[in-house]
Amino acid sequence: MPDSYSHVYPVLLAGGVGSRLWPVSRKLFPKQLATFGSDDSLVQMTVKRLFPILAAENVRVVCGNEHFNEIAHHLDEIGVSSSGKIIGEPCGRNTAPAILLAALKIIEKDTQALIVVLPADHIIKNKQGFHSKVADAVRFARQGYIVTFGICPSYPETGYGYIQGAPDGLTDAPKDDVRFIERFVEKPDKTTAEKYIQSGNYFWNSGMFAFKASVIIQEFKTFQADLYTGVKMLVDGGDPIKREPYARLPDISFDYAIMEHTTQGVVLPSDFGWSDIGSWKSLYDFMPKDQNGNVIQGDVIANATHNCFIMGQQQLVAANHLENMVVVGTPDSVFVSDLENSREVKNVVTQLKTEGRKEHQQHPTRYFSWGHTTLLDRQENYRTERLLIHAGAAMELLWKAAVRHLIVLDGTVRIAEMHQIRVLEQRETAMIAGNGPLSLENRGTQPLHILDVTIG
Repeated sequence: MPDSYSHVYPVLLAGGVGSRLWPVSRKLFPKQLATFGSDDSLVQMTVKRLFPILAAENVRVVCGNEHFNEIAHHLDEIGVSSSGKIIGEPCGRNTAPAILLAALKIIEKDTQALIVVLPADHIIKNKQGFHSKVADAVRFARQGYIVTFGICPSYPETGYGYIQGAPDGLTDAPKDDVRFIERFVEKPDKTTAEKYIQSGNYFWNSGMFAFKASVIIQEFKTFQADLYTGVKMLVDGGDPIKREPYARLPDISFDYAIMEHTTQGVVLPSDFGWSDIGSWKSLYDFMPKDQNGNVIQGDVIANATHNCFIMGQQQLVAANHLENMVVVGTPDSVFVSDLENSREVKNVVTQLKTEGRKEHQQHPTRYFSWGHTTLLDRQENYRTERLLIHAGAAMELLWKAAVRHLIVLDGTVRIAEMHQIRVLEQRETAMIAGNGPLSLENRGTQPLHILDVTIG
C-alpha cells in the first residue's frame, strides 16, 4: 500500500437481505455471506480486491448485529483480523445512518480519514481497472468532492437506478472525465433506459462513494441535522449502539439524504466489470456459461437444457429439456422460475413472511460466535443436528429433554455437565439424561464436528 493511502478507510456496507436471491439469501444469512462461483463469500471477495492499494488494518464493515460473528469469521478466514473492524447496527436503517455511523467512528481515531464506501455484495471482474478508479476517486475526494462511481452502461438495464452527469468533465481536470452530478433517477422503463444509453452521460448507480470523513460529516450537519444529532449521541454513548434510539432514526438512503442535496457531488465514469447481482437473472448474465448457455453450480445433471441457471446445494438437481429457466435448490427449499421474471421471487419471500414460515428468515444452518448448527431432521419427539465448534471455542446448551446423544464425528470435545467433566474423542459417544446446562469445548486446533440427537 502506498504511504499516501494510509488515511484511506474502505467501509463495506454488509446490511440488507438480498431477498431477490432467495432461497440462498435470507434474513439471517444474506447474500454477502454466500458463495457464487467462488470459494470465497461475496464479502471476502470484496475485501480481497482492495489489496494491495488499500490497507487491511483500515478495513471497516458495517453490518447488523445478528451477522457480526459470521462477518468476523469470514474476515479471519482470509487472514484479515476482525478485531476492531466491524461496526454493528442494532437494526437496519438504510445506508445514510450506516455511512454516518462509520464516518463518526472513524474520525474519532483519524481526523484525516478519507472513506471509500463499497457494498459488500457486488462483483467486479477487472481488479486492476477497479484500483485505477479508486485512485482517481481518492484524488478527487482529497479536493473536497463527494465522488460516486458511475458504471458506464453496456445495455439498457431497467433494474438499476441511473446518475445523470454533466455533459462535460470538471473544468479543472477535463481529461479525467469526472463530471458534476445533475440528478439521480429511479429505475427506468426500457424505452427510457435506451435513451439514457444513447445520451452518453447517464451511468448506473453503483452505490460506491469516496469522500473525506470531515466533508461528509459537515454535509450531514447541513442537510440532515436531526439524523446527525441522533447518530452522534449514540456514538458518544459508546458500544454497543442502543437499539431503541437507533430504530427511531430516519430510514433513508445516502442518495436521498446527501447526494441529491450536496453541491460537491461528482460522478466518476467507471468500467471495471461491475455487477450488483441483485437477482438470479443478473447473476446469470454476469457469470460464465457452458456450451449450452447454462450456468451450473453444485450437483446438477442437465439434459437437453439451454440458457438456464441451475444450482444444487447438498442435493442433486436434475433438469430435463428446460429453456431460459432458474432452478435453485437448497437443503430445505427449491425455487423454479423463468429467467426474465426471476426478480419476482421477492413476492414469494413476502408470502413466506405473511404465513410465518421460517424459510424466509433462516437456513437449516444457523451461525454463532462459536460455530454453527445444521438441522438434519426434526419430528414430534426428536431432533437431529450437526454441530461445528471452532478451534478454541465453546458452546453452552440449555434444554429440557429426556435424553441427549452426542456423537463425535471429528475432533475432541470437553464436556462439562453439572459437576461432571469428560473428554470424548472421534467416534466416541455420550448419553446425557435430564435437564440442565451443558458446555461443549473444542480445545483442539481444528474445527470439531458433533452429531447431536435430542429425544423428548
